[in-house]
Amino acid sequence: MDDVMAERGYTTRLLTEDTWPDFARLVEANNGVWGGCWCMGFHPEGFSAGSAEGNREAKLARVREETVHQLLVYDGDEAVGWCQFGSPDEIATIKNATAYARELTDLPDWRIGCIFTDRRHRGQGVARAAVTGVLAEIVAAGGGVVEAYPEQVDDRPPQRGAYLHTGPETLYADLGFERDRRIAKWRWVMRRQVTG
Repeated sequence: MDDVMAERGYTTRLLTEDTWPDFARLVEANNGVWGGCWCMGFHPEGFSAGSAEGNREAKLARVREETVHQLLVYDGDEAVGWCQFGSPDEIATIKNATAYARELTDLPDWRIGCIFTDRRHRGQGVARAAVTGVLAEIVAAGGGVVEAYPEQVDDRPPQRGAYLHTGPETLYADLGFERDRRIAKWRWVMRRQVTG
C-alpha cells in the first residue's frame, strides 16, 4: 500500500453501477466538474452529448455497459477524487493530439486520462492515491506500457488545481514515469512499464 494511502486512510474502488451514486455526488458537489464534463472529455465521443445532463447520461451509459475504467478515492465513505484510465480506444481524445501523433512510434497499452480531486481535499494526497491505485489495477490486469500527459509545474508560474486535470509532472516522476516527449509548451508524454 502506498504511504499516502496508509497515512491518510484512503481506500479505492472502481467506478461501477454500485459506486455510481458516490461518483455522482462528487461531480454534483463540484458543479458538474469543469462546466459539466462528467469525466467524458477523454472518451471517443467527448462532449458530443451537448450538455452537462447529456454528459451525465453518456457517462452512466458507459458505466452500465462496463466500457469505462475509473478509480474512485474514498476518505471513509465519501468519494473525494478519481483517476480515469483505459486503453487508447477508450481514452481516445487527448489534448495536443497532432503534436502527440507527430513522433508516435507505438501506442501504449494503457492511458491515464484525467485526475480530479474535490476542492476541499486538494493538496492532501488524493491524486497520488488515485494514480497509485490505478497502477495496481493495471498490474492486476496484466500490466503493460502506461502513458500519462501531465503538466510541467517546475519553472513556471503556479497553476490552479483545476488546470492540472491531467496531473502534475512531479507526481508521475515520483511514481516512476519518465519523459518520452514534449507535446505542448508545458505538457509531456510520460511513460512507465508496469509488470503484471
